[in-house]
Amino acid sequence: MPEEDVIIIEQVEDPPPREEGLPPWMATFADMVTLLLCFFVLLLSFTNQDINNFQMLMGAMSDAFGVQKERSDAREIPYADTSRQFKRQVESENDIKQLAASLKKFIQDESLTGEASLSVDNTGVMLRVGNKAMFRPGSSDLMPESISVLVEVIKLLNSTPFNLIVRGHTDGEDLNEQLFDTNWELSATRAAACLRFILEHSSVSPQRLKAVGLAGSKPLVPSTTAANKALNRRVEFYFQAPGAENW
Repeated sequence: MPEEDVIIIEQVEDPPPREEGLPPWMATFADMVTLLLCFFVLLLSFTNQDINNFQMLMGAMSDAFGVQKERSDAREIPYADTSRQFKRQVESENDIKQLAASLKKFIQDESLTGEASLSVDNTGVMLRVGNKAMFRPGSSDLMPESISVLVEVIKLLNSTPFNLIVRGHTDGEDLNEQLFDTNWELSATRAAACLRFILEHSSVSPQRLKAVGLAGSKPLVPSTTAANKALNRRVEFYFQAPGAENW
């Protein structure tokens, strides 16, 4: 009997279903096209610079370095803000130097070298006066010796555009007197007493004045000895140039 041929049929699996949406390579292509677009827009922006703005910037730099040129278009191009700012900065620095010189002469003339000192920064001048020349211990009543200091402060406020911040400081020790509960109140009241004298004896605008009580939070030296405590008990008159950001 002849053998029958055996036919083996292999079952073929169905292909996976197609993913929905665009193929993955399209996302990469879209990112590349977007980056190219941004690149060419940036190149285009470099070619459209305003010639007037460029000339204004060059003029400001020339003025800052002391180079002055007469340009035919000078009437048509306004002065750059940077040039005016540089001029104001130079004037402010000169005013600070003159103010510091006036205060130094006052300290020498009034023999306050042992009780007063000066410090100068970019925005103003600090006059520090020890409490020995300003207030009695534990009190906010001005002593007669303080009048000359306050009169000089008024004189400088009237002759200059500076603003004034009066800062009261103590040594941070507990108070023996019952007039004030804390050093914060004592230092703030002393600063306010100086400010009140200035307002009562001058026509200086209150908008140019500030009073701050700092107690013992800003010592010059550690309050570990009697001499150091005496240095920390002080009143500071900070003459700040007008237009300062932190006024």
